Amino acid sequence: MFEPATIAAIAATFLLAGTVKGVIGLGLPTVSLGLLVAVLDLPTAMTLLIVPSLVTNLWQAVAGGNGRQIGRRIWPFLLMATVTVWLGASALTRLDIGLLSGLLGGLLVVYAMLNLAGIRMSISAQREIWAGPLFGTANGVLTGMTGSFVVPGVLYLQAIGLPRDMLVQAMGMLFTVSTVALALALQGNGFLTMQHSLASAAALVPAAIGMVVGQRIRHSLPDSRFRQIFFAGLLLLGGYIIVVAAIAAF
Repeated sequence: MFEPATIAAIAATFLLAGTVKGVIGLGLPTVSLGLLVAVLDLPTAMTLLIVPSLVTNLWQAVAGGNGRQIGRRIWPFLLMATVTVWLGASALTRLDIGLLSGLLGGLLVVYAMLNLAGIRMSISAQREIWAGPLFGTANGVLTGMTGSFVVPGVLYLQAIGLPRDMLVQAMGMLFTVSTVALALALQGNGFLTMQHSLASAAALVPAAIGMVVGQRIRHSLPDSRFRQIFFAGLLLLGGYIIVVAAIAAF
């Protein structure tokens, strides 16, 4: 299905994406999609991340021992982030793929700029009642349209003030349910085939190797420095995707 050069690019992409996730606990879908859309169309790139994302995020979701406490607090957010993915995925059959690729680039730019600027939202416990479903809906729709699970879901989880370990586990829970919903939505819209599933399963190998490497790097590299490098890279990558999508549109 893929040329040798494309296979090499896919393997290198998931190796890098797994390394990033191993260091900071997120970034596998974001990095892999951002790089893969340079050589593949967006729907195909989205199908390839399913297995690596599901396996790595499921491990992250069950680690930490705070699953029940987190689930009781953010279940409305998780529910809406899951059930609305199909709304965004349906756009893959109706909207121009180049436009959606540009949207992915825009999300990367926004997320990178917010983090580089040190901007943090704060949502009180009283506002979580309505903010959770609202942010969950926005995250689900954008996940279905772009395959990126991060914006604005991670911003919401940061804003409600979860401690660091609980935040990492909550992100794993969000990414896991989003991955399952995305897989079902892609299959329902005819994008996820058996060939794509096998290729996605094979991509788990370099992703897992990358996670091991990333976990080792985590112990030797200051987290703040790596995050600066990571988000600067996302900013450049998002800008590149926007430019490519704009050129293709004309």
